[in-house]
Amino acid sequence: MADTRDTGTQRRTKAGVAGETIYNRIAVLRTERGISRRQLAEALGVHYQTVGYLERGEYSPSLHLALRIAAYFEVPVEVVFSTAPFPRIGST
Repeated sequence: MADTRDTGTQRRTKAGVAGETIYNRIAVLRTERGISRRQLAEALGVHYQTVGYLERGEYSPSLHLALRIAAYFEVPVEVVFSTAPFPRIGST
């Protein structure tokens, strides 16, 4: 069960403070390169379900894991992760 203590103005969840969502493009990068969740997980040394949790935003990665994911895709970490939603492709 997730820890959902009320800390006054914000509720804490297992993934962090509610409202402090970390957005990511892992699924997009993985799909563009034809890589399965299992392949990415094996390359990163994590369970394949962890990749799914990350992609769905159910789990925020440690800084170390975020940097390893960015390095795997050979892009800056800001290309993969953001504190604001990424713009939709084709939007202006």
